[in-house]
Amino acid sequence: MPDPAARWAPRAAAAVLAVALVLTIVVTTPWHLIDLPTPDATLDFTPAEIARQNAFRHELLPWSTTSWVLSVLVPLAIGFSPLGRRLFDALRIRRWYVAVPLLVAALGLLTSLITVPTDVMSERVTRKYGLSVQDWGLWTRDRVVNWLLMSLALAVLALVLIGLAKRWRQGWWLPAAIAAAVLVLGVSFAYPVLVEPRFNQFTSMPAGALRDDFMRLAAEDGVPVKDVLVADASRRTTALNAYVSGFGSTRRLVVYDTLLKDMPPAQVRLVVAHELGHAAEDDVLHGTLVGVLGAAFAVVLLRLLLGARMADPRRTALLLALVVAGTTLSAPVQNLVSRRIEARADYHSLRLTNDPKDFVAMQHDLAVTNISGLDPARWRYWMFATHPTAPERIAMGRAWATEYGTPVPPLVSR
Repeated sequence: MPDPAARWAPRAAAAVLAVALVLTIVVTTPWHLIDLPTPDATLDFTPAEIARQNAFRHELLPWSTTSWVLSVLVPLAIGFSPLGRRLFDALRIRRWYVAVPLLVAALGLLTSLITVPTDVMSERVTRKYGLSVQDWGLWTRDRVVNWLLMSLALAVLALVLIGLAKRWRQGWWLPAAIAAAVLVLGVSFAYPVLVEPRFNQFTSMPAGALRDDFMRLAAEDGVPVKDVLVADASRRTTALNAYVSGFGSTRRLVVYDTLLKDMPPAQVRLVVAHELGHAAEDDVLHGTLVGVLGAAFAVVLLRLLLGARMADPRRTALLLALVVAGTTLSAPVQNLVSRRIEARADYHSLRLTNDPKDFVAMQHDLAVTNISGLDPARWRYWMFATHPTAPERIAMGRAWATEYGTPVPPLVSR
């Protein structure tokens, strides 16, 4: 007779984790910072700039959207059909712990190969508009490295889940949830030192007035920063960017070399102040902890969906399909939280520098150089936008300026 505890325990755990996840997001996300005027791109972007952005997206989005759809549909079609089990059987490998990583890598390679034509067309568009400067060798190399890293991460996840399910047919979900949470924590901590160097080289910012200014800014902000790293992004792109990654001893503040070369120092200072906002609020650690809860919740959901069938390695493709479905369905919520976090970092930048005029100019220049979407379709905004749009960010700068008595006029003459 089935143990009632084995049936109800995962349901109770799922409920507790769901409540904890929702409460954490609701309580810790900065939902309101300042009342904003209605964003209006025509205030700050010329008709030529708006037309260029629209033309770029008109050429790029059909290819990038098709690539995204294929990357979702291919694993779903294989995993939710008998084809996934047939592919596993076709490997004819008796040791499941060898067959599972091979199948994970093969499915990832298949998806990557299917999207090559659309990804090539996307790359051609970004080259046409001067956003990409990498050669095809580097482009291919990055795709191979990305495939290997994703295959490794998913293979480890599959091996852990299947191995624990084989060991504990009914209670596997508890150690698996703990293992998934630890895996998320470990990957986030190690990402800056294990993954980022696979794509870029990093050097300390050279000594000088700009670096000294950044260090003083960090000291004024009360954020311990030992160094500012410069990434050699110009090998691949003309885009401007900076970011904070890791936490604790692996936390790093990184700026693109393109940013230092192409942006005025006052604007670079505002970008760094934005990143200091992430560091001051421990946004990476906060996001990691939300990810820990999300990973544990996802594992318990797997237990409710698959039960003891998780022990069958022939369901590896189904597991990958469920991972893809889960990440796709959760993307709008993740992006909503991310946009609020990014808005708080913008607000932090304004408070730290008290320079709304340069803030507005900086957001304009970033959007023009990066050819950022100024008014994306609502579904794209919810599915892909991790940051507020440039007009939204400029609206915050204007709201700040008005509140503190230094209004910023439109950049475009009306």
